[in-house]
Order: sequence, then structure tokens, then C-alpha cells
Amino acid sequence: MRRVLLLAVASVLLLAGCANVPLESSPVAVSTDGPQPQPNDLPQPGKDADPLTLVRQFVEACADPRSGNVAARAFLDDQQRSAWRPSRAITIIDNTFSTVYDQTPAPPSSSAAPPDPNVRTVSLRGSILGTLSADSAFIPGSGPTEPTFQVRRQPNGQWRISTPPPVLLVTDDGFDANYNRVAVSFYSPDSGTFVPDLRYVGARPQSGMPGRVMDMILQGPSAGLSGAVKNLLGDQVTLETNVTNNDDGSLLVQLSGLTGAGEETRSLIAAQITLSMQTVTSTRIRLLADGSPLVRDREYWRSSDVPAYGAASSPSPDLPGLMTVGGRIRSLGTGAPIPGPAGTGAYGVVSAAQSIDGKRLAVVEQDGDRVRLRIGDLGGELPPVELNGGSLSRPTWRPAPSGSGLSGEVWTVVDHTIIARMVLDPDGHWQRQSVNANDLLALGPIDALRLSRDGARVAAIVNGQLVVAAVVRSGDTVTLREPRVLQPGVLSDVVDVDWGSSPDTLVAATSSTSQPIQRVSVDGRRMDAFNGSNLTPPVRAVTAAPSRPIVAADAGGLWNATELGEVWRPQAHTLRDAIPFYPG
Repeated sequence: MRRVLLLAVASVLLLAGCANVPLESSPVAVSTDGPQPQPNDLPQPGKDADPLTLVRQFVEACADPRSGNVAARAFLDDQQRSAWRPSRAITIIDNTFSTVYDQTPAPPSSSAAPPDPNVRTVSLRGSILGTLSADSAFIPGSGPTEPTFQVRRQPNGQWRISTPPPVLLVTDDGFDANYNRVAVSFYSPDSGTFVPDLRYVGARPQSGMPGRVMDMILQGPSAGLSGAVKNLLGDQVTLETNVTNNDDGSLLVQLSGLTGAGEETRSLIAAQITLSMQTVTSTRIRLLADGSPLVRDREYWRSSDVPAYGAASSPSPDLPGLMTVGGRIRSLGTGAPIPGPAGTGAYGVVSAAQSIDGKRLAVVEQDGDRVRLRIGDLGGELPPVELNGGSLSRPTWRPAPSGSGLSGEVWTVVDHTIIARMVLDPDGHWQRQSVNANDLLALGPIDALRLSRDGARVAAIVNGQLVVAAVVRSGDTVTLREPRVLQPGVLSDVVDVDWGSSPDTLVAATSSTSQPIQRVSVDGRRMDAFNGSNLTPPVRAVTAAPSRPIVAADAGGLWNATELGEVWRPQAHTLRDAIPFYPG
């Protein structure tokens, strides 16, 4: 018994030494991660490298996460090589950083011992770009960092790190070279679609990536989406074996713990796994559960076999979009006023939003020195609802709950400080309900707010910064959680935002004269500028949607673009001072 206990303790300590970003599948009989890096594959400290160079090489080696950062351990002394326990989170720093000797003077003392010539303290001075959290999600961040390293000369004359900082540092380029982005899918029962949760997995060995993605599915959504989506697998579902390649070229995923699960749940799980795997494998996926096909009559899956769950959250192709101009609403497709009072100018429209299904309209109407909200059917009368203020942000529609028909919920920000949602009750009356946005409001006043078309997130402009938060629903209570500023310190003076052509991207308009339109990933890890050469500042608005050109409003009118590098084309029915918007 004592021997078994000692072996168990040793196993736990060995696993703890390899803890960083989770890369391995659950312990089972077969390994899928492939061969581990061999000593001759790993970077080695340069012979006679000075302490400053050694620390720089160590940071470069830290980017390789395999086998508990074995590549980086070569730069540590004998004691630290096995004892080092870096944090599970990774701090990503700018590629440009410096290493300098610590110049902190010793405290004055007549009895102070002279400094040890075999020990040097090195400070790294760099800029933080963000953090890869323990759940493998990127969290934006900014600011300086200056960790210290103690470096000691070894008996053989070579310098090695004797005291590394507790935080694992990786450069921007090093991170990109060693991690791949994966959109892990989680189901939103609210909208009946799958929501992408951007995560980052070790890129090597490539054969082990499907197993690492499967681990993330089993672990559930990241903190940035927790509560906003559903973990279909739950705690009871596990892998029977590691994810492996079959002799027929397919990828085998064997689950257990699904006895009693209904066909609908099984189909959703199959869709979740297949959609999550599509960026890491092009082969068929064989899905088994408790020894039988996960879904009856379909054992092998490709992404083309998954139903179009997101169809209800994307505007129909026959909805060309609308624009507000001169107090009335016109069609982006024809330029003509829409039918009804909103098109004739009877309401003095300040801003507006069309529901994703295209059948309803919410408008902010000028009412003396205040504004108020009207909601109704497109083309008909839009009765006023009990919501007004000194200002109301452009409305945004919640997607229609799965299987419920038309959308019946509109959000807007009242006086930059209160998020109000108008909900259609069973009697046909729009009732005001609140949103707990305390965490978001802690960042400052809100100038704009857009619900994602899957309903799981909001994008907001707060103090000129772009912020994303999760929408968590519990009964009638709605809370915005985990607000995160995207590209802090880089993306500023944002004037408008919309969800992009895919549910994991945003398009932002800024007051920049050179690069006024930016595409930003939903986690803020990437930002790419659209060509702004033929836009005339100031750019006032932007709108985007799946399978549609992006429409920007500048000082002269409306412009279209699809690709980042292309020159903007005039909108066919452009009008000066128009504000464009797609359904949503």
C-alpha cells in the first residue's frame, strides 16, 4: 500500500510540473499528442552567452509549450530545471523589449558584503499586449512590465537562470508561431445557434490538435462566455479514449456518459464537435457514444453535414438594409423611402434598427429637446413606447428566441448610463425591463451598444474604446458580464461599431484620418485596417452583416467595401448625411 501511495504522489507531482496551458487529453490508454520534442530539436543556450542574451533567449524558448515548457528549462540551472512551476496563464509582450542589468543600489552599510560576481540580476522591460488565460482564451491588456531574473554563473563557467519570474512571458511573434486560434463552438439555446469561443491551442504536434480542441469542448466555455451559452456535454461526459486517427483516414472521437441523452441533444453535440474541429482537421469525424454511433443513422461527420443552425441569426439576402437620412428611413437597395410614416418623415427619425427577420422597426424620434422610442411593424404605424430621455443610442434587436417567431426585444442606452430593454409581452404591449450593466458602466459612459446576432454578446463604445461583454440570462434577469476592452491603448476614438461578416469579428469606425475603419476579432487579439485612402474624414458610421458589403458613411456619403485592401466603392444610392444599418 505504501508503494502505491508513493507512486500516486509522484504521478501528481509530475503532472503539476507540466502544468501550463492545457495541451493534453484526459489520461487514457492511447496517446494522441505524438512524439515529444527531442533534445536535439530544442533551442539551447548559446555558448558563453552573457546574462542579458540568456534572458532574451529564454523568453524566446518560453513560446514553445510542449512537455511543460521543456524548451525553456534548458536555460535554467539544475535546481530550477525541475522545480520551476510557471503560472498557467501566459503574458504576451511586444516583440520589442530590452534586457538590462538591475541597477538598484545596495542599502548603505559599512558591513555590506561586496556583490557576488557570479550572480547578476536582469530586468526585462517590455509592453504587455494581453494574457492567455488558464482556459486558453486571450484577454486583452496593456501597460509596461518589468520582471526580474536572477542569473548565476555555473561551475562550468556558463550563465543560467536561477530565479525566473513566476509569470510566463511570450513575445507576440513567438505566440503566433506556437499557437493556433480555434473557434470552439458552444450552443445558445436563446437563439438556437452556435457561438464561437475563440481559444488558442499549441500548434505542435499538429496530430494532437484535435485532441486538444476536444479537451476544450469538454471543459466548457471560457470565462468570457460562461453563462451566455450552454455546455451540452456537462460534467458527466468524458472521452473513452484519446482522439485518434482511424485506418480509414477518419478521426475517431469516442464519448461516454451519454446514456439516456435524447436525439436532439446528440445531434447538437455532433454539430458542436464537428464545427469546432473544422479548422484543425479536414478529415471525416467518426462520432461514437457508449460504443454506438452518437447520432443514429450517421456515424461519420463533416462540417457540410451540420444543419444551418445560424440561419435564423443572419439577415435574409432579400433584406438590402436601410439608412436614416433627413429624419426619414430609406432603402439601401433602391434609395427610396420605406412605406409608412417612418419613410415619409412624419416621425423625425434620429436613428433606427430593423429586426433580424426584417419585419419590425425601432426608431428613436426627436421629441422637442428630448428623444423617445417607437416600435412597430415595418411599413406601418410605430406606436411610442414608455421610454424617453435626453439621448437614446441607436436601438439594437435581440434575435428571436429559437422557435418563437418574430423578435420581441429591443435594447438602447438611455443618457449614456442606463441600458433599457423593451420586451413585448403576451398582450402585445412593450414593457421596459432592466439590464444589470454595472461591470460595463464601471468603465465609463456608454455611447453605443450592439447586440450580437446570436444574442450571446454585446459590443459597446465606452469612453471611445471598444468593449465586448457576455449577455447572461437567468429567467427575467439579464446581466452583462466579463466586459473586456479590445486593443486597449491602440484602438481609440471609436465612433461606431457593428458585428462583422462572421460572429467572431467586429467592424469599428474611428476618428482616425488614415485608418478610420478597423476589423477586430471578438477577443481583441487581431486588428486589421481597411484601406482608407479614398474615404473623406470624418467617418460617422459603419454597418456590416454576413454575406454583405461593409457600408461606411463619411463626410461625402456612403461607401462599400468587402476586402481589407480594396478601395471603397460609392454606394449605388448614396446620400449625404445618411446613416446606414443592416438588420440586427
